[in-house]
Amino acid sequence: MAYYRDLREHLEALGKAGLLVKIDEAINKDTELMPLVRWQFRGLSEEERRAFLFTHVTDVKGRKYDIPVAVGCLAASRQIYGFGLQCKPEEIVDRWTRAEAAPIPPTVVENGPVHEEIHIGSSLTEKGGLGEFPIPISTPGFDCAPYTTASHWFTKDPETGKINIGNYRGQIKSPTRTGVFLSSSNHGGYHWRKCKAKGIPLEAALVIGAPPPVAYTAPARVPLGVSELDIAGGLAGSPIEVVRCKTVDLLVPARAEIVIEGEISTEWIEPEAAFGESTGYIGEKMLNPYFDVKCITHRKNPIFACIVSQLPPSESSVMRQVSAEGNYLRFLRDQCNIPGILEVVFHTIAVRQICIIRMKKMNAAHVWQALHSMVGFHPATGKIVIAVDEDINPRNLDSLFWALAFRMQPHRDTLIIRNRTPSMDPSAAPPGKLEIGVDEMSGCSAILIDATRKWDYPPVSLPKREFMERARQIWERLELPKLRPQEPWYGYNLGSWSEEDEEEAELALKGEHYQTGEKAVKRRVPVK
Repeated sequence: MAYYRDLREHLEALGKAGLLVKIDEAINKDTELMPLVRWQFRGLSEEERRAFLFTHVTDVKGRKYDIPVAVGCLAASRQIYGFGLQCKPEEIVDRWTRAEAAPIPPTVVENGPVHEEIHIGSSLTEKGGLGEFPIPISTPGFDCAPYTTASHWFTKDPETGKINIGNYRGQIKSPTRTGVFLSSSNHGGYHWRKCKAKGIPLEAALVIGAPPPVAYTAPARVPLGVSELDIAGGLAGSPIEVVRCKTVDLLVPARAEIVIEGEISTEWIEPEAAFGESTGYIGEKMLNPYFDVKCITHRKNPIFACIVSQLPPSESSVMRQVSAEGNYLRFLRDQCNIPGILEVVFHTIAVRQICIIRMKKMNAAHVWQALHSMVGFHPATGKIVIAVDEDINPRNLDSLFWALAFRMQPHRDTLIIRNRTPSMDPSAAPPGKLEIGVDEMSGCSAILIDATRKWDYPPVSLPKREFMERARQIWERLELPKLRPQEPWYGYNLGSWSEEDEEEAELALKGEHYQTGEKAVKRRVPVK
């Protein structure tokens, strides 16, 4: 199974496939770049979205950068996400399933392209340190600084030695210092707290422009103790080549564009943010750790990679949505052994908060097992979790609301779970109350909803399939506008339909409906 060994191969392939927009005119990274890309998420359908490569980047001070900026190249759409794994969108979940079932450890190599240039010691800031790179402002008018967004933080458990990769924002604070948002629910934060208990800083490497299989594992919620590098190898179908960092004891992708090495203080925390977050709201200023840069290595003529986050849908929401859907499907079906699980869907507008489980219900116990297991996997995932029947399309809001309206009763079919973590949810507490080290459990909850049928229902009130299919042939022959069928698009039996009902419907199709009327006369009863 082939894979793109680095970002450059991936961008070249996107260009050949017509999925890359190359912008050669001057674009200001602080005021124009991200707003330009943002428009495709607010004004185009998903299938029309593209990756962008900006080759002539400037900033608000008039500086011109030789380094191009790539945005949207990982997951501007499910199509581009699948393209990065060299598979079709509908094959992504299977690719993740195989990767987790058969992870492939990385291969350590002596040298790699990411070490073509090394800035360390007295040469650390000879090109400006972090200022060498055209790091955009993601939310102009609200963000307090440029931030790294496609920022894959490599850290290591100080006890087990297991490397974790997490995608966390990085506020640029000086040529040699960034902020880093390590929440209580991510594994990087877990490593940080372990190091804090030992009284040592947390070594870290911030990787920019990793090979796509590595980039896709960073925001995925891989179980604690499982190496994302191994999962990335499983996604690639081949070991990821890694090199040793120059100043910290970590392995990083040999073909990454940029690696920034250093330490995260466990002795001090300092104000960090504001930043436009994936919740769709500005992430408020809070006290967070900071990262002291010790070394910067990069390829010659590197490419700076970013992702579009902020208000969903976004590149960030697609990345998290796709990986989460596969992870939770496998968890419920294969690890919890719940029968009938067909699909797990996270809605783009609130990824990891609104979750729908589509299942072929065996009994009510399996429904509630699935609902409870969903919120048991991670304390910050699943604020609204809904179970629906197999005939409900969980990606179609009309279909979902139909199930909520007519297949559940709030007093009987809902349950509220308390003591959840907020994960930047602004409804959890007033501004300024969710800081690192503060109890994040108070005031957060989840609601579980069984929106499956509890008994047999009458048929769905649409024409039977054969009549809809015949009508579609006529529609297309008449060259009417192209149809995009939404489920359900034909009627079907849901159990409460007798042989007599079926016979009377067939009589109507033969023009013999008077027979049904005559039968009704014989069954008249007096008005009480």
